[in-house]
Amino acid sequence: MFPAIARGIALFLGAFCLLNLAGDLRFANANANLWWIELPPLPALALGIAMLAWGFAPRASRGRRAITTALLAMGAIAALVSTVRYYAILGRGVSTMIPLPLSLLVAAALVMIIVAQRSEPQRRPLVVIASFVAASIAFPVAQIALFGVTDYRRPADTIVVFGARTYADGSMSSSLTDRVRTGCALYRAGLAPRIIFSGGKGDGAIHETEAMQRFALRHGVPPSAITLDARGINTESTVRNTARGNGRILAVSHFYHLPRIKMTYQRYGAEVYTVPAEPSSLRPIAYNVARESVAFWAYYLRRLR
Repeated sequence: MFPAIARGIALFLGAFCLLNLAGDLRFANANANLWWIELPPLPALALGIAMLAWGFAPRASRGRRAITTALLAMGAIAALVSTVRYYAILGRGVSTMIPLPLSLLVAAALVMIIVAQRSEPQRRPLVVIASFVAASIAFPVAQIALFGVTDYRRPADTIVVFGARTYADGSMSSSLTDRVRTGCALYRAGLAPRIIFSGGKGDGAIHETEAMQRFALRHGVPPSAITLDARGINTESTVRNTARGNGRILAVSHFYHLPRIKMTYQRYGAEVYTVPAEPSSLRPIAYNVARESVAFWAYYLRRLR
């Protein structure tokens, strides 16, 4: 069963790699393969083809197997280099709840495929398919659990706070309060000279951005430092409205939302660093992680259109 599981993972990584390269033809600044491995386009193309070829046709000549092993080893080394860089960044003061980089998991997966391709191929199509599906589910969850919880705050030009629900009486939901409080703290810490509150309509007459502004004014942010983006009705629109002309951006939202935010800003070529808002309630987290896992792929596939 081990080779079949490895084949499913190889098919996922190979397909993901080639889809990223296809998307980069349209959005040259995106470089979406950085999500899982830091390789230039041509080596990434070769690695993606090699993984797909082995996943679909595991019986290979000695020469093809040697080439595949060399490409997988190159990818594993690149992932380990990224792992070292990750821990170097942590050593410079970046904080995270889970000090484990996705690159380390990628390196382990590539080594697993190297070992599996030396085993006797087995006809277990259902296991291959199940492994492919499991990898597709695990990838955004790993992004949320590892990247999303890491606080990349640093000096920037603009803080962008993503909206959430405002109730009919004008009060902010706990999620919106978490985000605005974090954005105000970043401003008061002197990390950026201005802050953009982005959101859509509230449940009542009070717009999300108006409620956000009122909170910020009560918590030490002057009116001159605040800009409202009243057309930020979803993640895509907020990113589109703020990506250009704002320099280096600190994006503030909950950890489960941040991988999708990062990916969308990359599509627009913006320099963005994510800061997770500390949640005041843990009750909706499982639902939000599941929802964001689906939304991640929905936003990812948009870049291919």
